[in-house]
Amino acid sequence: MQSFQYATVSGLKMFYREAGAKESSAIVLLHGFPSSSHMFRALIPQLAGKFHVIAPDYIGFGYSDAPRVSEFEYTFDNLATYVDDLLFNVLGLKKFSIYVQDYGAPIGYRIAFKHQDAIEGIIVQNGNAYAEGIGDGFDPLKPYWANRTPENEAAVRSVLTLQTTTFQYTHGVKDVRRISPDSYTFDQHFLDRPGNDAIQLNLLHNYQANLTHYDEWQTFFRTKQPRTLIVWGKHDPFFTVEGAQAYLRDIPMADLNLLDTGHFALEDSCDFIAQKIVSSFA
Repeated sequence: MQSFQYATVSGLKMFYREAGAKESSAIVLLHGFPSSSHMFRALIPQLAGKFHVIAPDYIGFGYSDAPRVSEFEYTFDNLATYVDDLLFNVLGLKKFSIYVQDYGAPIGYRIAFKHQDAIEGIIVQNGNAYAEGIGDGFDPLKPYWANRTPENEAAVRSVLTLQTTTFQYTHGVKDVRRISPDSYTFDQHFLDRPGNDAIQLNLLHNYQANLTHYDEWQTFFRTKQPRTLIVWGKHDPFFTVEGAQAYLRDIPMADLNLLDTGHFALEDSCDFIAQKIVSSFA
């Protein structure tokens, strides 16, 4: 049975989905941009029979609190701190695997680097940790990273539109009819909340900070050799196939699967991904 819960973390409410027996091995599902734990809606029931599943919404996303940018520092360091606090101090997890996608990778890898002995395994779905993984989809952001002017910010605002959200779900997909409009409609609802544009613009600007952590995350991979499953949509314009293959340099035993789909591979490949997780981690 799946439950939908809130916890107070440092004075803010964080929403999370939970399923499965608490005595089972835990998997923490960490969502991407511009989504929330909603992106795991089809995966969670397929894992609940074997795992204790936790899928939080970050501060500023989904059903979690979204304080104004004047009240909260929207950086990946800070988002990771709140997820870390939820997992270890509120929920009392000791050991778990992480499923990371897009924004979930820099958040999950910060937690993994800090708590290396707690991480039992990693499932990577288009979640980057290598310079060669940054695809052409990031090109509009690079001038904004270099110089946060009103002109450069105006160009980046296109990332927050329904057109771009829909593109993220449908680009590179073999059969668009398999992509539920619930996905991009739900995400866009939260993107369009008053004040959310400022939140996302701060995080899009801060994304460049993640690249400075790649060396330490790669050192963690090489040192700890975590059990790793890679399920990667190979037509993703944001994170490249080369970024997926780069994991094998540091984790040679990783199970690499390149899927004939795009950025949000769960939307049309959920059954395959669920079966791979169960066979690899149960």
